[in-house]
Amino acid sequence: MEIFGQNVFTQDVMRERLPKAVYKNLKKTIDEGLPLDPSIADVVATAMKEWAVERGATHFTHWFQPMTGVTAEKHDSFITPTDNGIVMDFSGKELVKGEPDASSFPSGGLRVTFEARGYTAWDCTSPAFLKEEADVITLCIPTAFCSYTGEALDKKTPLLRSMEALSTQAVRILRLFGNQTATRVTSTVGPEQEYFLVDKSYFLDRLDLIMTGRTLFGAMPPKGQELEDHYFGSIKERVVSYMKEVNTELWKLGVTAKTQHNEVAPGQFEIAPIFETTNIATDHNQLVMDVLKRVAIRHDMICLMHEKPFAGVNGSGKHNNWSMSSNDGQNLLDPGHTPHENAQFLTFLMATIKAVDEYAGLLRVSCANAGNDHRLGANEAPPAIISVFLGEQLSDILEQIEKGAAKSSKSGTAMRIGVTTLPDLPKDSTDRNRTSPFAFTGNRFEFRMVGSSFSIAGPNVIINTIIADALKQFADKLEGSKNFSADLEKLLQDTAKKHKRIIFNGNNYSDEWVKEAKKRGLLNIPNTPEALKELVKKEAVELFLTHKVFTETEIHSRYEIMVEQYVKTINIEALTMIDMAKHSIMPAATSFATEVAQSISAVAAVSSKIDVSAQKELLEELSTNLSSMNKNVKALEKVLDNAMNISEVDKQAAAFREKVFAKMLELRADGDALEKIISADYWPLPTYAEMLFNL
Repeated sequence: MEIFGQNVFTQDVMRERLPKAVYKNLKKTIDEGLPLDPSIADVVATAMKEWAVERGATHFTHWFQPMTGVTAEKHDSFITPTDNGIVMDFSGKELVKGEPDASSFPSGGLRVTFEARGYTAWDCTSPAFLKEEADVITLCIPTAFCSYTGEALDKKTPLLRSMEALSTQAVRILRLFGNQTATRVTSTVGPEQEYFLVDKSYFLDRLDLIMTGRTLFGAMPPKGQELEDHYFGSIKERVVSYMKEVNTELWKLGVTAKTQHNEVAPGQFEIAPIFETTNIATDHNQLVMDVLKRVAIRHDMICLMHEKPFAGVNGSGKHNNWSMSSNDGQNLLDPGHTPHENAQFLTFLMATIKAVDEYAGLLRVSCANAGNDHRLGANEAPPAIISVFLGEQLSDILEQIEKGAAKSSKSGTAMRIGVTTLPDLPKDSTDRNRTSPFAFTGNRFEFRMVGSSFSIAGPNVIINTIIADALKQFADKLEGSKNFSADLEKLLQDTAKKHKRIIFNGNNYSDEWVKEAKKRGLLNIPNTPEALKELVKKEAVELFLTHKVFTETEIHSRYEIMVEQYVKTINIEALTMIDMAKHSIMPAATSFATEVAQSISAVAAVSSKIDVSAQKELLEELSTNLSSMNKNVKALEKVLDNAMNISEVDKQAAAFREKVFAKMLELRADGDALEKIISADYWPLPTYAEMLFNL
């Protein structure tokens, strides 16, 4: 396809435009993670600038990912003044390092206003690209973002660190299996992005959607998703046209958008790419979300990324399909066909199981925010209990490992680690468990808890780091072994015994599983304020310090940021609810009640024999609900004011969850009850029926 990657400074473009020695030097940095040679920066910058200018670019930006979860950019033109006017110039210094300050981004106490200097540093492992917006073309250079004192202020820096940690420990394991060719192991990800589309006119008439991305009021329509007729159904022409333009824009950016379809809820859709290195997949997913939003506006629609924009129907997630690959071509979670490959696969598999069990709390943290709290636990979103799905065949194999005896597998093949062979496992050797938060799906794990609005950097930092730690523990025990096969078998047997509690192949939605999980001692953290505490526990801090993914200061700063974001999110939602209740719903209810009262009086003036009991019942119901709404508005204002005056961040977050959010639910019930009885002519908001079914 001619357009694919046309807006990307790809390796093919670099090979064509850079001197051979410079290209080889840069490629070695990209492929092997070696430090960048500063002497080549000017040459690369010139070639990059010339390529961008030829395509109409006038400005460049260091494109980075602050702790807001979205991307950031400050544009500078290529113009440089000279004695004879101006020239289009771009230096190696400008390519490698920027100084945007960007002092207003969340820092969790890492920076104060009088120490606001911030730096961006070129990440050459992720290709530069051209961003087209209206008639403006900008050269975007993916970068890391750090403070003057070197602390990471972004999501990319810890991700790169975690990838290094995983590579270091995975290569140690490969060496134990005699692999001397692999020098790097990279995690790979394919994120499935879910989203909703609504007509722009409806969006603009909903203050809650504008301010919060979700509906704070809204009664369910007569039909929702119960007929399951939207899922994988015929895509409407308006949406197909939108998807076509989305794909075109993404393909230009080198994003391998592959799959698109209707999701379960009306108005809900999904797009999924092909697997990529985690760093690039993270950058590309940010571009996917950006393109989905920008293109929607061109089609007079709005793309909603909130995890639960509509109560009563499916929320939106971002299934994070994670694996590991070596630079000599191996997928380390592929079972393989030989005894050697089988033993190696089992080692990486058991390390993953161990990591998930030992650091389930951190996995829960990686998916914690106010939006995802609405989604987790129902409608194909996994519950807050972390568990691993392996399927019948692999579970049987692990049971045999635990027993330590050579028994036949379900396929009838004799098995002993490193001596005979596992049954040949095709990529779809098991059914899919759509309720499991961490499911093995042939040659990868699907982490299904990630919310649709999330940057996948955070979850993958956690996954990379915890598995690196498990691999480190394995390598520490096996290096220097005098009987590797026997020691490996004992290690895997002990691991299976200790961590089998995390494996569950049943229905994660069932009440029985909640009871069983409690019996097994598994964590069940229902909300964000409780989950975030896991990040600053002693064992979590030690983990990140050991693998040099975060400093202790960076860990605590992220805790502060995430707690603050939770509080601010609920605060904005509460204030928006109060505004909508006071200025839209209550006036509408009052006007309709007045009309009903006037109609009763008018009928009574004509004849006292006419039955107006229905009108009176309606008026009484209106008055009751209106009075309740007025009472709950005042109550919400009070608990909100009290919560805002709490100084300790963890106690404040708990107050917002337990007091403010609880009162918001009561206020919503009043509004939804009024929507069901107020005349459509009076109801001031677009309804669920209009928003979900009119595309």
